Amino acid sequence: MYTKDNIKNFQDMPEVQKNRWKIFISVSLFTFMATLDGSIVNIALPTIADSLNVPMNKSIWIVAVYMISICTFLVLFGKIGDIAGKIKVFRIGTLIFVSGTFLAGLANSLDTLVAARVVQALGASMTMSTNLGIITEIFKPQERGKALGFIGSVVSLGSITGPSVGGIIVHYLPWSYIFWLNIPFGLLTLFLGVKYLPKDVSKTKSSIDFVGFFIYAAAITLFFGSMFMGQEVGFGNTMIQILLTLSLALAILFIKYEYGKNSPLIEFAIFKNKAVTVGLICALIVFGANFFFAILMPFYLQTARGYTPSAAGFIMMAFPIVMVVAAPIAGSLAYKLGAGKLTILGLSLIALVNFLFIFIKIDMNIAYFITLVGLIGLGNAIFQSPNNTIIMSSVDKKYLGVLGSLNALARNVGNIVGVTFATTILFAAMSFKAKEHISTYVRGEEELFMFGMHITFAVSLIFMAIALLISIAQFKNSKPK
Repeated sequence: MYTKDNIKNFQDMPEVQKNRWKIFISVSLFTFMATLDGSIVNIALPTIADSLNVPMNKSIWIVAVYMISICTFLVLFGKIGDIAGKIKVFRIGTLIFVSGTFLAGLANSLDTLVAARVVQALGASMTMSTNLGIITEIFKPQERGKALGFIGSVVSLGSITGPSVGGIIVHYLPWSYIFWLNIPFGLLTLFLGVKYLPKDVSKTKSSIDFVGFFIYAAAITLFFGSMFMGQEVGFGNTMIQILLTLSLALAILFIKYEYGKNSPLIEFAIFKNKAVTVGLICALIVFGANFFFAILMPFYLQTARGYTPSAAGFIMMAFPIVMVVAAPIAGSLAYKLGAGKLTILGLSLIALVNFLFIFIKIDMNIAYFITLVGLIGLGNAIFQSPNNTIIMSSVDKKYLGVLGSLNALARNVGNIVGVTFATTILFAAMSFKAKEHISTYVRGEEELFMFGMHITFAVSLIFMAIALLISIAQFKNSKPK
């Protein structure tokens, strides 16, 4: 029988190793719920806006406040997870998220719904900041890549399937079921957590830098708040530019302040590990590129080509289906072949598909289009699983909570920046082509949209090329392990 005093490693505990995949199911089920909730609401916004009698430009905050709150609290709870225990933080986060979900379904005004979304985001950030750390601690190196690969699949599945599932729900049921759908799965997660999640054995003696957190939170909130408002009023707006400048100043202040602390909110020393830094940068770029795809393709399929929302959703499902199958395989191969080689291969494949998207036509063969969608899913699978393995296996386990939160932060920042950049570049290119300001899809002018989409994917390709080049440089300069 083990005790916390004589064993400090989950990998040495027979009972934990026996239940490791049951623990994984508990963690991954909730990870799916949290990421699903970030995207499932988007398609229901018109219905919710009509029901609550609020204008569309205000309803966007139902989505924005969820994403901004997650990014704000991720790093804090990553630090708390390292100090108090990642599993404890994960369990509490699950309970808070389920409570927020229940309140969101009961909301009868925009204010109460936004408040419930903040509660949801608080719980989601607690789980997102600790899930990768828990998996890394529990699984031995031989299986860690496969487990992290499955987690990557779950994240992508939640992000991509959200709009499809949300569309079906609001078609047949009241919009509140978008939230209530999560409650039985949340209760199942709580049950599995009580039954299989072990008590924490890995904790660090440290303090929490709350001053640093408030500086960081202000910078994050101002930056992403101005990004969302900029989409509505334009980034040339003086107030938006002031807010962006202020957020940058606060970010610089935060970095300088943290360097002088004995126990900082973020251990910047981990960024001296180039594998971690390059991995996080590439993850941010890839998730940004994914949202270029996620934003543009519904317009292409539904508005330009005339497919129904359900048909478009099924076509786009090629992405997560391929990823679910390929990600764990890529994770397993990372241990045998080397994660660096696979990340480069995955980035190359994503870049290639972005290049091919520049030339797609309205009347292109749909089977070829589905193949491209599947290939971008394959590229993500080949990249994300090994990249997660590189990041989470490159530092001491006392930093796993913070590093897991930074990994999740990179993903969420990529999502927000991807949404903002995709729409901004699309409409700017369309305006340039039409020689007048355009801020929406112009029906009957499909070629105008296609021009804007081609330019947007060209920009996405540039970002992917940057990720590929720095990944190749890191691989050449790193020592094989």
